[in-house]
Amino acid sequence: MPLSPSTTRRALKHTRTINIQAFARDDGLWDLDAQITDTKTRDITLASGIRPIGSALHDLSLRITIDTNFTIVDAEAVSDAVPYPGFCNTIGPDYKKLIGLNLMQQFRQGVKTRLSGINGCTHITELAQILPTAAVQAFAGDVIDTRDGASNSEHSQQPFQLNRCHALRLDGPAVVQYYPRWAI
Repeated sequence: MPLSPSTTRRALKHTRTINIQAFARDDGLWDLDAQITDTKTRDITLASGIRPIGSALHDLSLRITIDTNFTIVDAEAVSDAVPYPGFCNTIGPDYKKLIGLNLMQQFRQGVKTRLSGINGCTHITELAQILPTAAVQAFAGDVIDTRDGASNSEHSQQPFQLNRCHALRLDGPAVVQYYPRWAI
């Protein structure tokens, strides 16, 4: 179901697009390629010059390579469009600081500690913050056994996704319906 229609006239001024793609690699690792792009619906004057309508104010990418335990083994950041060329686009190498963090173990705090404020790019750091859930989605059914529709009693371990959101809480009706074995 889409959002409800606006009750007032409105004009589009800004578009932020976030795209994340997950790739299983031949070496057993996974790449998460994330991109954030900001555009305006009019020419915009920046301190560094005019950006014509539709051209990117930000076009930033972050790739993290993870193992199947969600640990980052490599990271790369690039800035193809930035408001301050020659300045914003020099921070990319600092995103190697993500190496060693685990997406499932205090990752967001680790990112904040290593790359917040003047230690990183606000937008690339923001992009990094959403990678844990993207990795879980990428791993579901390939790395993580989600056993969707599992009434299968041969598994002794609770499916990964249970009790991680309101819909799949162990005392909720979705678990009763789809995972009765794990309902409380």
